[in-house]
Amino acid sequence: MIKVFIAGGTGWAGSALSKGVFNNANMQLMGALSRRHKGENLAEVLNIDSEAIPIYDNIETALKETDFDVLVEYTKPDVAKTNIISALKHGKKVVIGTSGLTEADYETIAHEASKNDTSVLAVGNFAITVVLLQKFSEMAAKYIPNFEIIDYTHEDKIDAPSGTARELAYRLSKVQKPNKFVTEDELIGEKSSRGASLNEVQVHSVRLPGHVIAIESIFGLKDEKLSIRHDSGASAEPYVKGGLLAIEKVGTFKGLKRGLDSVMDF
Repeated sequence: MIKVFIAGGTGWAGSALSKGVFNNANMQLMGALSRRHKGENLAEVLNIDSEAIPIYDNIETALKETDFDVLVEYTKPDVAKTNIISALKHGKKVVIGTSGLTEADYETIAHEASKNDTSVLAVGNFAITVVLLQKFSEMAAKYIPNFEIIDYTHEDKIDAPSGTARELAYRLSKVQKPNKFVTEDELIGEKSSRGASLNEVQVHSVRLPGHVIAIESIFGLKDEKLSIRHDSGASAEPYVKGGLLAIEKVGTFKGLKRGLDSVMDF
C-alpha cells in the first residue's frame, strides 16, 4: 500500500488525481495541501465516501502530522520547489506535476534527492498522448535539425512557457541543438517576437480564451515540414492514469528522472 499526499489536491488536476488515488486498491490517500481549504476534510471537499482526510496549508505541518510515502506536487511554481525540497529532506519520494520549474530548480532538486537517498519523478504532463508526442518529437529531431515549439493554453495560466513545453525543449536539446538561420544580433525589429530560447530551442507561448492545453513541435526541411501536436480537452481525466503510474514507479529508482516515459516500456 503506497501512502500518498497531494499538494494541490483540491485543484483542477489535483482533485481528479486525489479521487484516482482514493479509488486505487494499492494506494491510500493520506492528505492534501490547499491554502483555500486549510483545516477542512478532503473527503467532504471531494465528495468521496471516506473517513476524514486532513488538509493543510503548509508542507512542514503536513510532514510533522501525516505519515506518507509519496508527495505529489501539483501546486504553483512559487511554492512547488519549497514543498519538494522539504519532502526530500524528510526522505519522501516526490512526483512533480507542477509547471514552471526551471533547469536550475531541477539541478537543486536532483542534488537533494541524491543527498537524501530518495527519488523524484518530474512529469511535465501526465497524459499518455503527451508522452507519445515527446517520443515522436525526439525521433524526428534525430533527422531534422530545424525545429521550434509552440505552447498553447488558456488566458489565465500564469507560467510561461508551460512545464510541458520546458520539458520538451530540454529533451529535444539533448538530441541535438537546432540550427539558427538568423542570429539574435542579426534580427531587425522586436526580437522578443521570436519567442524564448530554452536550451537553445525557440519556444512560443500562446495564452488565449478558448484554449485548454496544447503543445506542438514543428520541424522543417527544404520543401517539407512536419508538425506533431497534442490537444487536451476540458477534463482532467487524461492526467489521472499517468499520475497513478508515476506514483507506482517513483519508488523503483534513486535520484531524479524526467518524463513519464523514463519509467515506461517502449
